[in-house]
Amino acid sequence: MDAQTLAVAQEIDLSMWALFARATLTVKLVMVLLLVASVWAWAIILEKAVTYRRARREAVIFDRAFWSGEPLDELFDGIGPQPKGRAQRIFAAGMTEWRRSHRDDGGLIAGAHARIDRSMDVAIQKEAEVLQKGLPVLATVGSTAPFVGLFGTVWGIMHAFVEIANQQDTSLVVVAPGIAEALFATALGLVAAIPAVIFYNKLSGDSDRIIAGYEAFADEFSTILSRQLDA
Repeated sequence: MDAQTLAVAQEIDLSMWALFARATLTVKLVMVLLLVASVWAWAIILEKAVTYRRARREAVIFDRAFWSGEPLDELFDGIGPQPKGRAQRIFAAGMTEWRRSHRDDGGLIAGAHARIDRSMDVAIQKEAEVLQKGLPVLATVGSTAPFVGLFGTVWGIMHAFVEIANQQDTSLVVVAPGIAEALFATALGLVAAIPAVIFYNKLSGDSDRIIAGYEAFADEFSTILSRQLDA
């Protein structure tokens, strides 16, 4: 490589903005799509981190109140039939059905235990849907972003070869910009995919543990009510 070619190559702007500005329309669309996917994934990650932290804190506070020895009816009256906490809503679902299962004479309607269990199961399912909402997006970004980036890379390299053919020149000045733009698309795909995969696995595990805690509480609560039904 002669000194003149080297000097021209050193003057090529390879900043991220320059790589984006010089890319073809197709590669630009790929880059924008990957950036949007990355921002969307991070928004979900941050929202879920806050939601799960709040859910764990609410569960600890409610668990402490539930096992404090306070009568269940008084605890229910204190939080009301439509509480804000997730664990409280599961408890409220069970207690609401418990009270509905009593006849005017104080007796219990047949099948009360099964209805209480179903009410809490439905409440748990609703909370699980809210907790897991958005996680499929992370899975989708994590699995597809590298391939979208690879598509941009292939398209960019193809365009670089077309430029080489048009200019009949294989010097670094001709080759470097096109190859750099193409590889930039792959880099963006990995930037979007790697955090999405890592946090999808972590958040899925966190969600499963929180839901398992709700299910364990529902089983314990159901056992307590069962003792009263059998008494």
